[in-house]
Amino acid sequence: MSIMVETFPAVAFGGQFQNAFIGRVSDLDVLTDREAALARLAQHHEQARHDLGFAGMAFVTAEQVHGDGVAIVDARTHSPVAGVDALITNAPHVCLGIYVADCCAVYAIDTVNNCIGLAHSGKNGTALGVVPAMLKKMACAYGTDPAQVIVQLSPCIRPPLYEVDFAAEIVRQCEAMGVGEVVDCGSCTGQNLDRYYSYRLEKGRTGRMLALLSLTERSRSEE
Repeated sequence: MSIMVETFPAVAFGGQFQNAFIGRVSDLDVLTDREAALARLAQHHEQARHDLGFAGMAFVTAEQVHGDGVAIVDARTHSPVAGVDALITNAPHVCLGIYVADCCAVYAIDTVNNCIGLAHSGKNGTALGVVPAMLKKMACAYGTDPAQVIVQLSPCIRPPLYEVDFAAEIVRQCEAMGVGEVVDCGSCTGQNLDRYYSYRLEKGRTGRMLALLSLTERSRSEE
């Protein structure tokens, strides 16, 4: 079996932040419901986290209810965090995780205050403004100025395979808030089933990609 993994240079910011996007695991049967698929993927995701340098970190995920809730987390946080779709932290040794299968994982790094956020934003979450809510929570908790933030959008489903271009709306929302840099990878999950899972194209019985984001020791030592 092989695992499709990519990283985004924009939110690595010269090594101060660590990120990854774990895609499809080849030859793994995930033709089942979400919880069963995640159970089958668990050991592969754990091995990938280890191989990618996230080993030894607290792994914190969100319940992901397609809302706009945001939680401040640290290494003591019980995971998954109930009732939220976005996580933020300035704590070392914490790996944020968001699962997606057509929805967008939205990475945010504050390059001045050394804090991070990771959101699950699909059609509903985007309409509710989960990404702006995450950025506002970072501002309240850590003094984040959107002008100092870099935002990265993961692969997600896009027109013509989906009726709503929520990726474009996320970009618009970020620009309206004055985010310093917004990068959209542009990949469509539905058009790349060799690399990604697609809830729409695979009729709800499929796996999940896993977005990962953490601070590095370098970013902590520079505070």
